[in-house]
Amino acid sequence: MPKPIQILKSLSDDTRYRLVILLLEHDYCVGALSNQLGVSKPAVSQHLKILRNAGIVKGDKRGYFTHYYVDRNLLKEAARQLNELSNLPRGPSECLHSHSNNHSCGRKERKQNV
Repeated sequence: MPKPIQILKSLSDDTRYRLVILLLEHDYCVGALSNQLGVSKPAVSQHLKILRNAGIVKGDKRGYFTHYYVDRNLLKEAARQLNELSNLPRGPSECLHSHSNNHSCGRKERKQNV
């Protein structure tokens, strides 16, 4: 199963995200997706390739055309993993750097108005 980062990267493009939304509603071939999105067929094919490599989209050959659909179980598993990530307990806030006068743990000190 692909890691959530692969799924998030593939969905980070607006066209691919819209493609997935369309494919959640109906199975479509490249031509129909091209018409729906207003994007060329070669561009749709490239986006589908990325989504297929991430495991999000799968295709079924129907006659001369391949109709694509979303693997909903994969999206649900990725959502479950992200939910687990958001529920990780927070530990104590301790900086592991050896402190010097020049190091402020990435925080800028505020200047006091006098």
